[in-house]
Amino acid sequence: MKEDLEMGEELMQHLRSRATELLLREEWNESVQAYSDFISLCQHHISHTHQRPDLDHLLKLQKSLCLALSNRAEARSRLRDLANALQDCDGALEIEGTHFKTLLCKGKILLSLNRYSLALDCFKAALLDPQAGLRCEALNGFLERCKQLEHQSRTGVFDLSDWVVTGFRGKFPELAEYIGPVEIRKSEIRGRGLFATKNVDAGTPICATKAIATERCILPDQNEELADNIQLVMWKNFIDKVVESASKCKRLHHLLSVLSNGADEDVREVPDVNLFRAETEEESALSMGKLDMDKILNTLDVNSLVEDAASAKVLGKNSDYYGVGLWILPAFINHSCSPNARRLHVGDHVIVHASRDIKAGEEITFAYFDVLSPWRKRMGMSKIWGFQCNCKRCKFEEKICSKMEMQEIQMGLERGLNMGDAVYRLEEGMRRWMVRGDEKGYLRASFWVAYSEAYGSDHKTVRRWGRRIPAAEAVVDSVSKAVGSDERVLKAFLAGLKRRCGGGSGLVEMERAMKLARGVYGKVMKKQAMRTLIELGNHE
Repeated sequence: MKEDLEMGEELMQHLRSRATELLLREEWNESVQAYSDFISLCQHHISHTHQRPDLDHLLKLQKSLCLALSNRAEARSRLRDLANALQDCDGALEIEGTHFKTLLCKGKILLSLNRYSLALDCFKAALLDPQAGLRCEALNGFLERCKQLEHQSRTGVFDLSDWVVTGFRGKFPELAEYIGPVEIRKSEIRGRGLFATKNVDAGTPICATKAIATERCILPDQNEELADNIQLVMWKNFIDKVVESASKCKRLHHLLSVLSNGADEDVREVPDVNLFRAETEEESALSMGKLDMDKILNTLDVNSLVEDAASAKVLGKNSDYYGVGLWILPAFINHSCSPNARRLHVGDHVIVHASRDIKAGEEITFAYFDVLSPWRKRMGMSKIWGFQCNCKRCKFEEKICSKMEMQEIQMGLERGLNMGDAVYRLEEGMRRWMVRGDEKGYLRASFWVAYSEAYGSDHKTVRRWGRRIPAAEAVVDSVSKAVGSDERVLKAFLAGLKRRCGGGSGLVEMERAMKLARGVYGKVMKKQAMRTLIELGNHE
């Protein structure tokens, strides 16, 4: 028996040394296997020690087991096998509840899972350990990150000012997961949608989340066939990333099953929005079935977002790339030709914000394509997307575009009609047809090209028609109120200010510009940073 015990301890020592060596060499898979062998042997010895109590030997084995579980958790976390890594941490803490290395490891895992409050508890507990003094600076860094992210997650207050002012130098800002005053309900547009539960001011963040997976590349401008081939490779890589992530995480596997896959959308269950909050995660209660590749492909086809889209702005170095990704909660946002939300891409995160004021109960909507376009062109684009838009704006314009005068204006523009003449005829028509409020903004948005060119070229058009056409500011206000803020509308407004004021502007005009900018970029930076971003946009 004594010889068997000595041989067993020798084998344990060999396995522990081997596992530690692999861990230090960052050979994560091999390290996990080596630690698994050591842990099994250690647990076997502990069970036999319980049969023949030797307190000192038992304590030594338990200490070794605790450290091995902690190290295996570290290796598994590097492999993004976070669920099993957390189980190892919990196993180690059952043996020694204040084990410094395990508390630090668990805190980092929880932080990466966006479970900020629980991560904060781990770091605070680790701070009480005597070993904390040796790593006090690093630990305090984790504590500050947790506090900042927890505040962002709770309040939806983000500040990208420093990053913007420095011209997007350095790393992307670290952003928290955030879900604002929204819920998921059945949508009159299509299937299920995201709805505001409170009034939301223009620019206010609605939600912020990190992509499940992204894929980016630079597409060639001149070679369409090559660009198509590159996109096919991108799509395959993107699918592989999603599948790999879903195979390691029960929660992600479940969330993918909740998304639309293009079939039976009208009868699908409406999930509670709390399902998407990381802090309420209960992974142990979820089942992990086999991945259905056909459903995953359909789900990604329906829900993936291209970063550089009509309703999006990509900040930083990623703006040089063509990118695609999957962001779970924003995938519930339907299209409307009078959208009320935009998205800001920062690294792998997306911040969805109100592009105009939103009323409680109103559905949150994106523009899937360019909505500063005439009705017939938008109908063609919606068919490419595989649906027919029946939003309030499209129903109104379908009716009014049947008027002969509207058809004549459109045909005139196609044949080179003077833009100022087109604006005048449209404005006169709207007076006769008693078009008011948002409906006037809808038509001005549809003929935005004519308005922007008429007001942007010189003062001749305005002088020619005088008060018979509205001031540029009135057009900008009605368009942004009807279809939300747009970068082109902001640029036109700023260009008008520059022409009238010679580069300077009054307080009222600048505040109007800032309100438009908040609708385009969101309330995620201070005024000086917003001015910097506006200037960068004007030079694009």
